[in-house]
Amino acid sequence: MAIATLTTEATATGIASDIVAGKLSARDATEAAIARIEALDGPINAVVVRDFDAARAAANRLDDEGPQAGQPLFGVPMTVKESFNLAGHPSTWGLEYARNNIAPSDAAVVKRLKRAGAVIVGKTNVPPDLADWQSNNPVYGRTNNPHDLDRTPGGSSGGAAAAVSAGMLPCEFGSDIGGSIRVPAHYCGIWGHKPTFDVISLEGHGYPGTDSARPALSVCGPLARSAEDLATLLEVTLDHPLQRRDVAIKGGRFLLIDEQPMVGCSRGYRAELDRVAGQIEDAGGQVERRSEWIPDLAASHDSYLKMLNIAMAGGLPAPDGTQATVRDWFDLCDIQARVYRQWRDLFGAFDFVLAPVSATPAFRHHDGQIFQGNIEIDGENLPASPQLAWAGLVTFPGLPATVLPIGTVDGLPVGMQVIGDRFQDYQTIDGARQIGALLAT
Repeated sequence: MAIATLTTEATATGIASDIVAGKLSARDATEAAIARIEALDGPINAVVVRDFDAARAAANRLDDEGPQAGQPLFGVPMTVKESFNLAGHPSTWGLEYARNNIAPSDAAVVKRLKRAGAVIVGKTNVPPDLADWQSNNPVYGRTNNPHDLDRTPGGSSGGAAAAVSAGMLPCEFGSDIGGSIRVPAHYCGIWGHKPTFDVISLEGHGYPGTDSARPALSVCGPLARSAEDLATLLEVTLDHPLQRRDVAIKGGRFLLIDEQPMVGCSRGYRAELDRVAGQIEDAGGQVERRSEWIPDLAASHDSYLKMLNIAMAGGLPAPDGTQATVRDWFDLCDIQARVYRQWRDLFGAFDFVLAPVSATPAFRHHDGQIFQGNIEIDGENLPASPQLAWAGLVTFPGLPATVLPIGTVDGLPVGMQVIGDRFQDYQTIDGARQIGALLAT
C-alpha cells in the first residue's frame, strides 16, 4: 500500500527566501509543516517526538526579530534524528531502557541549525542502537516507507527520510556509520549527504548514558529534497569551512563501480545506473567502468566490518566471547590509513566515483534486524549483510558521498552515490546536482 499524498513542497532555501521577501511568515511556514505532519504522519509514523509549542514560540521570535546575517534557514521548519539531543526531550536511540533519557541541552548540530534560523519541530524515528536498515523499535514503533507502506524507509535515519519524502518537512539531519543517511535517501527517493569524517561535530549525539565522545567512523549530515539544500545545511553545521571546487560534467572524469566481490546489485538497478552513466557520457563526461587504482575492496570491507563491530559494541565481547585488543584497533587504524591513501591516488585520475547505495530498492518489512536475515535479489533469497559493502566503500576511508534519486525500479525509487576525495563535500553535492539536472532534461 502506498500513501497517496506524496508532495512536492518547497525546498528549505525556497521557504527561507519567501519569508525574507515577506511572502509568508516563519509562523506560517511552521504551522504549515505541523499541519502536514498531523495530516500525513499517521500511517507513516516518522515524526515520533513532537515539539510543536516550542516550534511556534521560536517562529514567533524569528518574526519579531527579523532575519539576521548568517541565517540562510530563516524560518525553515525541520526535524532532526531522534538520536540527537533536543533539550527537554528523550534521546532513546530506540531502546526501551532509555525511554526516560531526557536531554539536558541541545546537540551541537541542533544549536547550529537554530543559529542559522531553522525551527526544530521535533525528532524522527530510528531502529534500536541505530543498527538496522529499518526504523522499528519498542519505544516508538515502526516507520513505513511513504512510497509503499509495506516496505522499510531504511535506517537508521529512516524516519528522517520518510518525513522529507512525504512532504512533511523540507529537510532533516541524520547520522551515518553504515549507510544510515544514504540508504534511507535511496529507499525514499530524496537527497542525502554523508560528509567527510569529522567535519561536523557529533557532540550531543551519544549513546544513552555515555559522555557523547566522538565515535569511530560515524558522521552526521543532511537529508533534503534538493542539492542546494544539502549544501546550505552542510555550510551552517561545519566545524570549519571547506574548499569549494566544482567540476563540470563535460570533461569530468567518472568511475562507475557497480559490483564488488561481496555484492553486486539487482539487474533493474544496474540498468538504471548504466542509463545514468550513458547520459553522463552523452553530455561529454568520461565514464570508466574499471580501474587499476581501485583498492582491494574485499580486504577493505573485511577491515571495515571489524572496525564497525568494535565501534558499535562499545567494549562488549563478541557472541563467541572474544574481545578486540588495543593492538587489533591500532592495526585497523593503520589499514584504514593505507586504504585512504589508495583512494587519494584514485582521485588523482578521477573526479567522481559513482556507485549503488545498496543492492535493491526498499525491501518489505522484516521481523528482526535485516542484517541477520535474507533479502531477495533477482528472485534469489540471499544474505542481507553483504549489502553493507556499499556503505563501507565510503565509510571506511572517510570519504564524502552524496545520494541523488535517479529513477525507479519496480515502481520504487532508487538513488546513486556520487563519491569524492576527502573534504570535497561541496564537489560531490554539486556533481550530484548536475547529474540530477541532466536526468531532468
